[in-house]
Formats: sequence, structure tokens, C-alpha cells
Amino acid sequence: MASLETKITDLIAPALTDMGYELVRVQIGGGQHRPTLQIMAEPTGGRTMNVEDCSLVSQQVSALLDVHDTVPGAYVLEVSSPGIDRPLTRVKDFQNWAGHEAQLETHDRIQNRARFRGVFEFHADHITLTQDGQTYDIPFTAIRKAKLVLTDELIKAAELLNPPPPEDSDGVSEEDSQPQDIQTGAA
Repeated sequence: MASLETKITDLIAPALTDMGYELVRVQIGGGQHRPTLQIMAEPTGGRTMNVEDCSLVSQQVSALLDVHDTVPGAYVLEVSSPGIDRPLTRVKDFQNWAGHEAQLETHDRIQNRARFRGVFEFHADHITLTQDGQTYDIPFTAIRKAKLVLTDELIKAAELLNPPPPEDSDGVSEEDSQPQDIQTGAA
């Protein structure tokens, strides 16, 4: 029987793809009485996820979950971007971020350990991670969870992928100078 997270993934991933987003992770946490459903997504094409993106994804996911009554009872829906120290959940994440430091846990022990932290290299069916001068070949199927470690090198790489908006001659970014719609509860 498929897990609830898998059912939710199967339900929302196609809709998010149609909207121009990729689903990074679905995770359910919190207590039994009011669990938290965490949806992590990012725009296709490498653009940084912003608040408007999170709102659009939240509206779509909420509507799908309500129509299909996928999550029993009350729950809290959180939508976010992967962030700089992102989880590595897909093979393409390992490919895109090879050469950076990651920490990961495996389902079973590999060379007498199940937790690793080090710089990794990408291969078609595994990563090679170096920790304390020791090299470990870790198949993707053996990885339980993984995430990038926040380092100066990672911050620099993220800045190269998503440079800040250009500033005009007054020192104001084009993004900051755009009019913003602000909605309030006042009539």
C-alpha cells in the first residue's frame, strides 16, 4: 500500500508541473491531531522561488487535496522553496550540486556507517563521498535522506545561479521599484 506522502506526490506533481514548478519533497510531520503537510517546490528553469510562487502552489495543492479528500482530518499546509542548504531528493539534485558538501543517512550501513558528511561526486547510479580522507560509494537506492551543508562555497554557487536584480542609477533594484498590490482586510 502506498504511503500518504506517495499518494499526495502522485496527486499534486502533475498539476505543479503544468504550472511550471517541480515538486522537490512532500513530508508529513507534527502530531496526530493536526499534522503538518510540508510541500517543497521550485520553479522549472532555475528561477528562485518567491512568496507569490509559494502562494500559487499553496492554492493549487490545497484545492487538489480538498477535492480528493486525500488528508484525513485537519492539517496545516506549508509550502516552501528548497533553500540554499536544500534537501537532495532526486538524482538530478545530486547531479546539479556535485562538488559540494552534503550530509546524508543511508537505509543500511555502508562500510560500517550509516551517516556521512563530505564533498560528493555524481555518477550515474551512485555518489562518491569523501569524509575524513575515506571514500565511500553510495548507491542512490541506499540513501534515506540527504541535504546540502551550508558553506561559503555553496552560498557563492547559489548567488551565481540567482544573481540579485540589477540596480538603477539611484541604487534601487528594478524589483523594489515595481508597484506592489497590497491587500488588507479593511473595506
